[in-house]
Amino acid sequence: MKKLLITGGAGFIGSALIRYLINNTEYRVVNVDNLTYAGNLESLAEIENNERYSFHKIDILDKSSLDGLLEIERPNVIMHLAAESHVDRSIDGPGDFIGTNIVGTYTLLESARKFWKKSGDASFRFHHISTDEVYGDLGPGGLFTEDTPYAPSSPYSASKASSDHLVRAWYRTYGLPVVITNCSNNYGPFQFPEKLIPVIILNALAGKPLPVYGNGSQVRDWLFVDDHARALIEVATKGILGETYNIGGHNEKKNIEVVYTICNILDELYPDKPNGIEKYSDLISFVKDRPGHDVRYAIDAKKIQNDLGWVPQETFDTGIRKTVLWYLNNIEWVEHILDGSYQDKRVGLSL
Repeated sequence: MKKLLITGGAGFIGSALIRYLINNTEYRVVNVDNLTYAGNLESLAEIENNERYSFHKIDILDKSSLDGLLEIERPNVIMHLAAESHVDRSIDGPGDFIGTNIVGTYTLLESARKFWKKSGDASFRFHHISTDEVYGDLGPGGLFTEDTPYAPSSPYSASKASSDHLVRAWYRTYGLPVVITNCSNNYGPFQFPEKLIPVIILNALAGKPLPVYGNGSQVRDWLFVDDHARALIEVATKGILGETYNIGGHNEKKNIEVVYTICNILDELYPDKPNGIEKYSDLISFVKDRPGHDVRYAIDAKKIQNDLGWVPQETFDTGIRKTVLWYLNNIEWVEHILDGSYQDKRVGLSL
């Protein structure tokens, strides 16, 4: 039975991946997370007592702890998702992004290389999970392919581009068995309420303004998080070493389209509107655009489809409805984030 070590497993995508692994496979899963502000163990409550799951609170900048953990757990696969990922936060304070995303990836690569050489495990691999934002602004036509040159725009995307280059260098120079994935915008249940979709859902329910950057014409390719989890497992276990795979949802939408879609679903599912408004879209408020805001991202995912047989199962219409329903039915999870009580589980946690 293979053992997978997931860094950042208490985050949005990491927790979705772990829930999927425990609920749909026989793999054993080790979760490594430092539980910064977006790490939420309540997102793993349904599987936290499973005998195939364990958790370790470790900062990926702490090499001695990583070395010790790898000796104890001896994973067959490392899936590296731990990252600072919020673009606005990276603009306001890039230091944490440089530390976690670049130096943290370097530290993990060195611990993984040491463990791999010592273990002699021919099946070992290091899977680095990245973003389509490393490719920069696509413009009105074309798609990102695995050969698209890097042109990151924000401190966040620049830090992720740097980490991608480190992983490729460790493959080329040291022979570390790696695979890389670059994914489009994820959405779904358990997403920390600072990203566009949960912000719109929760602000609408509270009768607050629905902030939209600029005129809302920025285009993103939206990927339901469970589809991403399935893709990651395929690449981690079957991907060709040294290769990169782009993962996209085949769902290009303007930000303003996403906002109107959410409002329309809420009009249907939650008609008891706040503040006497007629429809939720009345709350839309256009705000000053983000500095350096990329106009369009779109993924060409033919390689992962042709090589590994992965295609997304959710359309945007089915996925966004599931997401809105989840938030409507899990307000307590949201309230624990808003009042800070989700952090209570962090007390006393260590290696």
